[in-house]
Amino acid sequence: MERYYAHETAIIDEGARIGEGSKIWHFCHVMGSAEMGKDCILGQNVFVGNKVKLGSNVKVQNNVSLYEGVICEDDVFCGPSMVFTNVINPRSAVERKTEFKPTLVRKGASIGANATIVCGTTLGEYCFIGAGAVITKDVKPFALMVGVPAVQKGWVSRSGAILGADLVCPETGEKYKLAGDNLELVSE
Repeated sequence: MERYYAHETAIIDEGARIGEGSKIWHFCHVMGSAEMGKDCILGQNVFVGNKVKLGSNVKVQNNVSLYEGVICEDDVFCGPSMVFTNVINPRSAVERKTEFKPTLVRKGASIGANATIVCGTTLGEYCFIGAGAVITKDVKPFALMVGVPAVQKGWVSRSGAILGADLVCPETGEKYKLAGDNLELVSE
């Protein structure tokens, strides 16, 4: 019995490591040195390149390509048609496969539909990237980022709720505090 589900149209290259309970839907391609944790979901038409690492419970919505150099920790959400890059200055006539820049998406981060993440960046834990935003630099944990290029417009809780001035999650009651320019969880 299979430990994970793969639709009959999915292509999973030999050597790919896929965690128990994961689901791989229509027209996906998982390359041979890719790694996926438990309970991941790849929506329709997702590409997972060589050396890509996905933690557990990662949700990748339709039409997303995760290229070599992308690492997503546990509980990451990648919205429909969002984009990861892996070369800063691509040219068709210049091969730059030795110049791939890594992108790290920390635990619990959410990336909205049609957002673009320029390679060489780190998205902090539980940050929230708004739909259509273009990320060109590192993002702080819990930061709410919107626009082109993206700018921080506030803070979000671990559950994704926008925090008010009191820095208390309206959904869970979790309390946060500012420590310099960063937000920290105080209590659950």
